[in-house]
Parts: sequence; structure tokens; C-alpha cells
Amino acid sequence: MSRAEAAYEPVLRGPSPLWTFGLLRSELITTVRRWRTLALLGVLAAVPVLVGIAVKIETRGGSAVGQGDRSPAFLGQITNNGLFLVFTALAATLPFFLPMAVGVVAGDAIAGESGAGTLRYLLVAPAGRTRLLLTKYATVMAFCLLATFVVTVFALAVGAVLFPLGDLMTISGTRISFAEGLGRALLIALVVAASLVGVAALGLFVSTLTNSGIAAMATTVGLVITVQILDQIPQLHALQPYFFSHYWLSFADLMREPVYWDDLVKNLGLQALYAAVFGSAAWARFTTKDISA
Repeated sequence: MSRAEAAYEPVLRGPSPLWTFGLLRSELITTVRRWRTLALLGVLAAVPVLVGIAVKIETRGGSAVGQGDRSPAFLGQITNNGLFLVFTALAATLPFFLPMAVGVVAGDAIAGESGAGTLRYLLVAPAGRTRLLLTKYATVMAFCLLATFVVTVFALAVGAVLFPLGDLMTISGTRISFAEGLGRALLIALVVAASLVGVAALGLFVSTLTNSGIAAMATTVGLVITVQILDQIPQLHALQPYFFSHYWLSFADLMREPVYWDDLVKNLGLQALYAAVFGSAAWARFTTKDISA
């Protein structure tokens, strides 16, 4: 081969980081603009609004709020400080609404593309299966943050409108400033978002097993509900610490003085373990999957 031919020989290059960022941005925009996603975010935003209005109505009627055994831990404090509506809304949405929303988005990540016939076109682009899978997972993780902060922001806004704000009392009985309480609310929101990492990885794995987005979404949500039911059966106490939902409500320990870190660390470690196991399973399945549609 002559030097001239070598000079004009095409050089194959992998996708640049800028191209990868463009793919991620495209995935984020597409996910957020879907009517299904907007409907899920609307439901999540409605929860703190309804809780705040309900507490306000009960207070006007002279009824005691939060005195029953089944009342959420922070519910009785909302009338004294609207910031507690943030904690109550997160506690109310974490067992079902938030994981359901994440399960829907994660379950549709790969299966939805495959069912619509667009997955093979994504793979024709210089992405590669591993890079595409990581982009999909990053998109789901971004949705975890978005969904959690939608609940947090709406709860804070409703709490500020309907109830007084100021210094607040921790679970331990000590008083902290409103600024510190707001900082802890932000930290709690981040912990709640991180608590959904396991569901996101599980949903992504399920999404690689089928070409039907609806089936993947239903299976993921069904598994989330099943695990939480199993987590309430006393006879399974030996297995329950390994369920991804077992330490979800440990975020309440951030409202103690001093903060109890044991269950929080266990929760984050468990989510990381689920992410590693099901993320690896999703990668193994997706990189060997026959893309025919």
C-alpha cells in the first residue's frame, strides 16, 4: 500500500463523549415529553396537595390530626410547621407511587424501543449496546431524581401556603432552625431518590427480557408490590433485610438528633447491590439479545 493510499484510508473511531452526551440529552427530553411520564409526575404532584388540603380541612374542623396508630410519623406535625408536609408526602409516595412511576419508565426503556421497532435504529448509530444500556439507565436514574423532587417541591409549596414555617422539632425532641430543616429535607429527597436505584435496575433488566413495553412495565410494578407484601410477613423475617424495600423509610432517621446512620447505610448499600446484580444481568442479556425488530 502506497503512502497516498494509507493517507486516505478511513479510520474507524468510536463515538465521542459529545455524541454520548447528545444521546443522553435526547433520551431525557423524549422521556420527559411523553404523556405517560407527564401523567405520572402529575399524580406524584397531586399527593402532597391532597394531603395538605386534607390536613387543613381536618384542622378547621377541630379534629386532631396524626393521633391514630396508623398515622404517618410526621403527619401530626404538619399543622405546626409546613415543612413536615415534605416528609409526610415522601413517606406517603415512597411505598407505591414513586416505585410505580420508576417501574413504568424503567420497564419501557428497552422493551418499548424494541416493540416500536426503533431499537435496531438506535444500535445502527455509533452507540454500541453497552453505551446505549448505560444511557437508558442514566435516564431512569434522572427520572428518579425528577420524580422525587416533584413531590418535594410541591409539598414545600403547599406547606408554605397552608401552614406556618419556622424552627422545627426533630424526632428526638430537639429544635433546629428552618434553614437546617430545609437542608435536611433536601438530603432526605436525595436519599429517597437513591432508594429507587434497585427498582430502576430491576425494571431495566425486565425490560431486556421482552419486546412488550406494557408487559415489562406490569411485571416490574408487580414485582415491587409483591416484594413489599413479602416484607410484611413475619415468617419471612430472616429474608426481609435483603428486600430492596426493607429500609426505604429509614430516611426518617435524618430527622433525629444526632442522625442515626445504621439503617441509612444499609439501605444505600442494598440499593447498590441490587443495581450491581440486576445491572449486570441486564447487560448480559442485552449484549446477547437478538434484535430482530
